[in-house]
Amino acid sequence: MARRHLSPDEAALWTALTRSVRPIRPHGRVMPALPTQPVAVTPKTGLTPPLRQTPTPAPVAVRTPAAVLDTGWEKRIRGGTISPDLSIDLHGHSLSAAHVRLNQAIASALARDARVLLVVTGKPPKNAADGASRRGAIRGEIGHWIETSPYADRIASVRIAHPRHGGDGALYLVLRRKK
Repeated sequence: MARRHLSPDEAALWTALTRSVRPIRPHGRVMPALPTQPVAVTPKTGLTPPLRQTPTPAPVAVRTPAAVLDTGWEKRIRGGTISPDLSIDLHGHSLSAAHVRLNQAIASALARDARVLLVVTGKPPKNAADGASRRGAIRGEIGHWIETSPYADRIASVRIAHPRHGGDGALYLVLRRKK
């Protein structure tokens, strides 16, 4: 069966669609952009000549925390044998103070070539009415803080701490090695 080529209208729609999609793994393979030119539609003729388009620079890939560490790290975290190099306790602070302290702690850990930073956020409070738990304010924001941190590319992974180190009330930040 012969392959059908896209009409200019279909090509313009396809290009608009592909630009609106966010990749699942942004740090993965970058696909080259299709060399298409947008087409303007007029009511009288239906189509006009292609518009001139300036090339757009390729997006810079930002390294995000990994979903999976190698098996050695996973076993050490599950077994509680991991030993944090530094720790910071954020509970009891305001959101702005906790954010500043987190960035300072990550900078300090990187300066000391630490691999594991233990971040204590505090256990989620229990709701007396129905017994269900909810996240605290700091715990609710810490994921966003880590993603937008100036050190986000130096964080290899974020994991919930072993009960020995605080369980649900703490996180391990596994930092990348210096290159």
